[in-house]
Amino acid sequence: MADHPSLMRRLASALRRHPVLFPAFGLALAVFLVFAVRSTMFAVYWADPAHRDQQIEGWMTPAYVSHSWHVPREVMEAAIGSDGPKLKGGKPTLDRIAREEGVPTADLIARIETAIATHRDTAPSE
Repeated sequence: MADHPSLMRRLASALRRHPVLFPAFGLALAVFLVFAVRSTMFAVYWADPAHRDQQIEGWMTPAYVSHSWHVPREVMEAAIGSDGPKLKGGKPTLDRIAREEGVPTADLIARIETAIATHRDTAPSE
């Protein structure tokens, strides 16, 4: 095994010979780590049974409801409206979507619950 000073000299020499390669590798490694941590956090969060079939509330986004209730995106799009929310800035919460449509949030949630129930009744079992 090489001693520490020798390894450091070799790394310094490689850095002088490839001044763009090392920072590019460092950046690629950082991006990989960010995505690996996010993916792990996502998997752990949705694996928790407490996050499955949660009571639908106005603060939730359509994507959150779709993940929680394990329904395809198309089911949510159909319940919300064919063209989906066209909101500027921020995440499209159910409260914001209802306000944009001019309907009470409870009515939008009822439409979503009906769409989920219909999907679960008609979709083949997994």
